[in-house]
Amino acid sequence: MAEGEKDAVKELARTNDMVRMSFLRALLTDAGIEHVVLDTHMSITEGSANFIAPRLMVDSDVFSRAKRLLADAGLDAGD
Repeated sequence: MAEGEKDAVKELARTNDMVRMSFLRALLTDAGIEHVVLDTHMSITEGSANFIAPRLMVDSDVFSRAKRLLADAGLDAGD
């Protein structure tokens, strides 16, 4: 990350529910919002205990739009 890009991406959601993650990603994709999922393989390093949930990240410039998209769909990022 270059200097001045401290908050280039923000966490939109964190969940161990892969069906939910897939749905959230589909909503973002359909809306044209680029995203990335981090920590998807951390359960392997943690012994499959699911202590570290995958995080859905979006660019900080579209974070508000992405939150609004989830709210409009009747979802809360923290559900």
